Amino acid sequence: MEEAPVHAVQKNGFASHTSRPSGSIATCEDDGSSDDPPPIPCAGSSSYLTFQSVGETRLNNPNKNHPHLHHDPAEVHTLAHTLASGQVAEQLETNVERGLTTQEATDRLRQYGHNKLETSGGVSWWRILLRQVSNSLTFVLAIAMILSFVTLDFIEGGVIAAVICLNIVVGFVQDFRAEQTIQSLLAMAAPVCRVIRDNGTSITINADELVPGDVVVLAVGDIVPTDVRLTSTINFATDEALLTGESKPCTKDAEASLEDMDSPIGDRINMAYSSTNVTRGRAVGIAVSTGMNTEIGKIAELLKDKDATTEKEGFWLLRAGRKILFNVKSALGLIGTPLQVKLSWFALLLFALAILLAIIVFSANAWDVDDETLIYGICTAVAVIPESLIAVLTIVIAVGSKAMAKSNVIVRKMGALEAIGGVTNICSDKTGTLTQGKMLARKAFLPNGEHMVVQNETGPFDPTSGEIASQGVTLTEQSASQNQQMRDFFHTISLCNLATVTPPSTQGGDATAAWTATGEPTEIALQVMAMRIAYGKQQVLDREGLSLITEHSFDSSIKRMSVIYQSHDEKHLEVFTKGATEVLLPLTHVPVSPRQAILEQADSMASQGLRVLCLARRQLPITARDSVDDRASIEQQLTFAGLVGLYDPPRLESADAIRQCQAAGITVHMLTGDHLKTATTIAQEIGILGPHVYGSMTSSSVMVAQDFDKFTDEAIDDMKTLPLVLARCSPSTKLRMLHALHRRGKYCVMTGDGTNDSPALKGADVGVAMGMNGSDVSKEAADMVLTDDNFASIVSAIREGRRLFDNIQKFLLHLLTSNISQIILLLVGLAFQDRRGISVFPLSPIEILWANLITSSFLAIGLGLEEASADVMLRPPHSLSTGVFTTELIVDKFIYGGITGILSLVCYIIVIEGVGNGDLGHDCNESYNETCDLAFKARGTAYAIMTVQITLMALEAKHLTLGLFNMHSEGNAFTGFFRTLYKNKFLFWSSVVGIITPFPAVFIPVVNKTVFRHLPLTWEWALVFGSSILFVVLVEAWKAAKRVKRSRAERKRQVVNTEKQVEKSEESSIV
Repeated sequence: MEEAPVHAVQKNGFASHTSRPSGSIATCEDDGSSDDPPPIPCAGSSSYLTFQSVGETRLNNPNKNHPHLHHDPAEVHTLAHTLASGQVAEQLETNVERGLTTQEATDRLRQYGHNKLETSGGVSWWRILLRQVSNSLTFVLAIAMILSFVTLDFIEGGVIAAVICLNIVVGFVQDFRAEQTIQSLLAMAAPVCRVIRDNGTSITINADELVPGDVVVLAVGDIVPTDVRLTSTINFATDEALLTGESKPCTKDAEASLEDMDSPIGDRINMAYSSTNVTRGRAVGIAVSTGMNTEIGKIAELLKDKDATTEKEGFWLLRAGRKILFNVKSALGLIGTPLQVKLSWFALLLFALAILLAIIVFSANAWDVDDETLIYGICTAVAVIPESLIAVLTIVIAVGSKAMAKSNVIVRKMGALEAIGGVTNICSDKTGTLTQGKMLARKAFLPNGEHMVVQNETGPFDPTSGEIASQGVTLTEQSASQNQQMRDFFHTISLCNLATVTPPSTQGGDATAAWTATGEPTEIALQVMAMRIAYGKQQVLDREGLSLITEHSFDSSIKRMSVIYQSHDEKHLEVFTKGATEVLLPLTHVPVSPRQAILEQADSMASQGLRVLCLARRQLPITARDSVDDRASIEQQLTFAGLVGLYDPPRLESADAIRQCQAAGITVHMLTGDHLKTATTIAQEIGILGPHVYGSMTSSSVMVAQDFDKFTDEAIDDMKTLPLVLARCSPSTKLRMLHALHRRGKYCVMTGDGTNDSPALKGADVGVAMGMNGSDVSKEAADMVLTDDNFASIVSAIREGRRLFDNIQKFLLHLLTSNISQIILLLVGLAFQDRRGISVFPLSPIEILWANLITSSFLAIGLGLEEASADVMLRPPHSLSTGVFTTELIVDKFIYGGITGILSLVCYIIVIEGVGNGDLGHDCNESYNETCDLAFKARGTAYAIMTVQITLMALEAKHLTLGLFNMHSEGNAFTGFFRTLYKNKFLFWSSVVGIITPFPAVFIPVVNKTVFRHLPLTWEWALVFGSSILFVVLVEAWKAAKRVKRSRAERKRQVVNTEKQVEKSEESSIV
């Protein structure tokens, strides 16, 4: 490869908004005291921009603390794009031709550190483990476990310990695997780079060894290793989409001088930025900053935990107090997603209730707290805690996360999956997220005024999809060949083109193979357009017999490209040219009046968000072959061949995904670094904006970020609605938008792929990064990563999150119903005492744990695996303040728990008092003796009733309103009942096991007496099944009452709405 020439470009001064003496340049001084114009503050320092002669150019910093460099590289970095490259070399004390010496580089590396970002450092297993134990319910279970071991109840303590371990292991494995997957995606950093050192020697070094002042050599395919002030460029361009959000490559010019110190990064064409890709040409430049001082480093700095900053503020005692409070809340799970926080508070409430119930038990036994009384108290406390809740929640979320992985969504933190179900707003980047990140030809204009439109395309590389229409008629090869202007147009876009489009391979019979393409995105789009009607490059060459003579490649300084072909008869030459309209049109012989019409047409296409290229051609005699290398003579007196408009098309799934979000009550905002017209056009296409937004454009629909940033927070809060589209966005603007949404009580998702998205990804409630084209910084900042970069996968994640939320309500209802029924039975059971006046357990500790951990757990997991309801994406997001504990769920759990508890209690009393003589023997809580028959019979009856009714409750909990016989409208009640039972196979078989388990627990010798502390049942089975039938009848009656009430409320609402419409109609008729 030919080496790029290395030289320094010297410029005498640069333009400024403030006038200055001739021959002077802007520098930084301590103050502005002089007769010169007022000083301008230098960004990021306490210096001032003042004017002095070129020969005295310097940066004076009042805080000089750099022994090796006289000037702070961070300050040079701030001004680099406004200075000539020679001035940057002078400030950084380097020589563009010779580079730094090895010793200078070593000294600067020691002073400024390695060229790398401060990240989390990979998978931290102990942090993941800490996340699993940081919740209140684990804390409560740990206390119950300790008390069990203290009272020598090793079976109960061991079971609770196993539950805690299960919770931790399942959550740890899931999160650890997700983190490992994310680490495999972090591949954006440039590992090595080429620099010039030691008297002009070009060497390859590790990118993290770059230092300020290094001379960096860049070529096509490289990843820019740090922020560079370019000193020379040859047809050089970089893809800055990950940093600016703009889809098309940015052409660079080392000799450009910018006057605005605050110009956007995308406009700084004399700079190349870290982690951007070189798409074309070669360049040499000076590293002006490294590591965290680069533009990407500044964004990474925004991702650091705000708590680390606030902890350093204020009096040391306040700082210590804040830190302790934060650590305590984190340990108890009071910091996290809404569900996590709600469940943690719920666990603390249960802990307080458990203590209260234990006090009641002790007081009922006159505070004579012996071993039996203490165990009874612990038993009652354990009954109030849904021990399996965390395990069930963890398993259900893990299963959901695994399902999402198959749908191309990696869930880094399991809590994010349930959190995303409650989102109210999505803030999304445009390029590569809502759009394909690839160019597509959309419209064309011919010299005769005809328009062509590309429609119905399904892929950017597939010429067999879509069609080209002109005047409402679909074009074919034959119809285009009969129109000379169309032939010239298609010849130009196919032949003045270096892209290659390849059909799917026919080898191997892969039905999923797709068209592929190589080359510049713009040229690929043009080649695909031509191939749609058999005017591809090779097709034209074969048909016309043309042979390539020479090529004048695209030059950023003149913004055009030309190719010259020789005709098959060798009698003439064909010149085909494409370029910017404002550059190419003056080189044609189009008269003034038609030229103005062409410019208006180009403006019209640009206003639709299209990138417009001008096409031209020329025929020369064969005698001109000797002068084909004279570009200036060839590219003149051209014939205008048309205009073509290209754009980055929306993803095929984006529009439908947006519609689904809107139907679900979710507002989608587009926050993009692209231009306003382009952003608006895409937003209209995919449905974020209405089709006529320009007719009524207000601050509530479309804004430029600069205008949005001018508003104070108070002014933004006064807006009726926030903008749906923000163009030319910076990272700080995206954060302001998120903060504004949070102040309105919204729950937000941020999607994006670029490093510029990372601060907002971390600031959002749920951050979603792109895995294929996303930067490593954005992936580390996100809670979820889309491996297919498809915005539509977000809808799948939201649907899964809502399904999970619904199912959490279902298994919470099931688990808490069991707990409430046990509390009723145990508290009232205090009245039943043995011969020594000690309360006898209506349920033994093992019976309680078996019911809560074995019977209930599998049923709860089955409920967690229920399919999403048909209307899951047709209702608004659930209330974040209420969460899963809605009024309906709270009332239902007390109703159903009361029914089960009372029925169990009544049957318990029947066995003791109705049939038995009420003698409960003695010492029947710890073991069996000959006086315990009645107590053990009654306990076995209560256990069997509770187990069967817990199982039936799981089936009833499948729907909060519909009954067992009408959950499915297809067929009759009988078939609907069995469809309800068998549709969820895991729940079905768990129910079968739940119905069967009382039998072995009751009948197996030793197990019944020694472990469960009950005896086999005989006639008592009639009580079990009779009460269970009554349970179903009562639950169905309650659900029917709820349906009637809801139906009446709906009819009343419809009547009110009808009356309002009648009133409005009457008022209108009167007017």
